[in-house]
Amino acid sequence: MDMLLTDLWRIGIIQAPIQHVAGAGKLDAFAIKWIEADRSLCFLADPFGLWRNGYLYIFAEFYDYRTRRGDIAVFVLDANLKVIEQRTVLSEQWHLSYPVVFEADGETWMLPEAYKSGQLSLYRAIDFPWQWEKVPEFSFPCAAIDASPFFAESSWWMFYTPPSPKEARTRTLMLARANHLFGPWENVTEQPLRQDKSGARMGGTPFVQDGTLVLPTQDCSQTYGGALRLLEMPLASLPAPELSLGALLQAPASAAPFTDGLHTLSCAGNVTLIDSKRTLRGSAHRVGVDLQRAYRQWRG
Repeated sequence: MDMLLTDLWRIGIIQAPIQHVAGAGKLDAFAIKWIEADRSLCFLADPFGLWRNGYLYIFAEFYDYRTRRGDIAVFVLDANLKVIEQRTVLSEQWHLSYPVVFEADGETWMLPEAYKSGQLSLYRAIDFPWQWEKVPEFSFPCAAIDASPFFAESSWWMFYTPPSPKEARTRTLMLARANHLFGPWENVTEQPLRQDKSGARMGGTPFVQDGTLVLPTQDCSQTYGGALRLLEMPLASLPAPELSLGALLQAPASAAPFTDGLHTLSCAGNVTLIDSKRTLRGSAHRVGVDLQRAYRQWRG
């Protein structure tokens, strides 16, 4: 991790369905409500949300450069999109991010990215949105990165990036299938669906638009999370995917100074959630924090 480059992310809410945003092909025409971390050298990224009883619950990665670890936080917003409560709801000994939340079989689930734990873990809400428990019955073949589930054709499908080799983490898209959410999961094809840094690692929720399945993926060709490339495929082609390129979405000028990246596009009912990045160069505060950590490790 380069201490001279500090990526800071914030999350945004667009008051339009994800199909409208994707159809526009750019974000400039949309008003965006932004939510930022309330501490220095921290950021919010990877927003996913659900509406429940008139409230919008946004789950996001809360990352702190002091610990170099992400936890999962939830923001509760009223019907006017005013934040009325926020709290950390999931913390582990390893980094957590990309908290996909969804409803199925009468339960609410979270599937966060946690590849440093060595596995992909599914969590069930036992007191939504505050308390979650790991589901031991869930099993996936690898510690998938940014795993994005989708239910169609009486099956569960999982778009994901493998954790190894290292270069695959920003350029490889795989697809697995299962009859049940808990598995067993098997790859649809032995070979990746796509290998390209300009759009392969998932960056949000798969969604259907006019009979076409659309996948938001990260364009990492210039920088990590630099933009979003939409991939498209006929919904009926899931057993034998046929991908084509869709729109390239970039952070709008109105997001300034957070215009250095965009790497999440997720749907939450009638709103769309995004994030955007600002890169600081030569932050003295960041350098000081990293040097203090290195000193403590040396002493310890």
